[in-house]
Amino acid sequence: MNNKWMRAAVPALLIHCSIGTVYCFSTFKEAIAQTIGMDGFSVGWAFSLAIFFLGMSAAFAGRLVELNIHRSSLMSAIFFTTGMIGTGLTIMFFKGIPALVLLYLFYGCIMGIGLGIGYLTPVKTLMLWFKDNKGLATGISIMGFGLAKAIATPIMEFLQNKFGIAPMFLILGGAYFVMMYAGHMLLKKPEGWVENKAADDGFNVMSMFKNKTFVGIWLIFYINIHCGLMLIPYEKQLLNDRFAALAILPLIVSIVPSVTALCNALGRIGYSTISDKMKDRALVYNIIFISCILVTLLTRFLPFGMLVIVMLMVINLGYGGGFSTLPALLDSRFGMKNISKIHGLALSAWAVAGITGNNLSEIILNHSNKDYNVVIVVAGVLYAVALLICAALVNRKKNAEA
Repeated sequence: MNNKWMRAAVPALLIHCSIGTVYCFSTFKEAIAQTIGMDGFSVGWAFSLAIFFLGMSAAFAGRLVELNIHRSSLMSAIFFTTGMIGTGLTIMFFKGIPALVLLYLFYGCIMGIGLGIGYLTPVKTLMLWFKDNKGLATGISIMGFGLAKAIATPIMEFLQNKFGIAPMFLILGGAYFVMMYAGHMLLKKPEGWVENKAADDGFNVMSMFKNKTFVGIWLIFYINIHCGLMLIPYEKQLLNDRFAALAILPLIVSIVPSVTALCNALGRIGYSTISDKMKDRALVYNIIFISCILVTLLTRFLPFGMLVIVMLMVINLGYGGGFSTLPALLDSRFGMKNISKIHGLALSAWAVAGITGNNLSEIILNHSNKDYNVVIVVAGVLYAVALLICAALVNRKKNAEA
């Protein structure tokens, strides 16, 4: 029982496969809106708030995670499942504006805090157990976050159809508490490892944001998520836009989201594992940005419908890979001493991107007569900006001092 799989990999997957269901929001957004009598746009802010609180809670939870992973893993389970159960009770008993406010509180704020703490908690433990394959380790855990959507979506659809939207949240809240509590009980750092409680004496948040390498990493991480959220939530609309005249459109719309969810998960394990073989882990981000620039340009300017599917697959691969490679990249630049704190600070980029990504797409679509080509071009330009930032600030050859 006391090995890297049972003490790190399995508990990480139990935690991340639970909290990763936040990306299932599109599965039940419209059902929530209809049940509480509000529009889909207003309800959609619950997801944006959940991602915002995920990033911000991770940014401030680093010290807690460094000192006590058992306390942080239990807090994550309590906050996350309280958010889910509170969401279910809100939908069951409230309507209109009061329901919307409580939805923001439970799904957005409380569940979001559980997401951030839970996302951060297993990462350092994995890197300690898998010290020679840190990319693989973080890829295993963060792959669970990506796989959660593919696993949970059919379960959620079944529960919605069988019991209704509110009972679905209550049932899943209980089930995820069991999973996360099991992960909490199993999670353990290697024998002999003792955290230095004075480790943060020399750690200064503002000094990190004055470090050019960290700022560069923060920016490329932010842009990768921002661009992903510009396009990934609009998969169905993009497919309808390109395949509207084809009789097989319903088949395409039903199959492609599962394929892209798999790409998201494969990107998480694949890119991070590849980074273990590279002299500079930042090269993974160069590959991600170059591939995303190419597919956005080809999709925009060539009249082949299948290219939009290829684009969504490539962007999902890079979106997932950007998350899983981040901890090992930070370790390669700043070491393990304060990795949870530094990783948490970097995840604040996720919080900002959760607000800006899909909302920028909404603004563009509202001012371009629903022209998705404009969204694709803007995303491509931003990927190019990220590539330049990576070359100037992040790549090791430019920052030997980091």
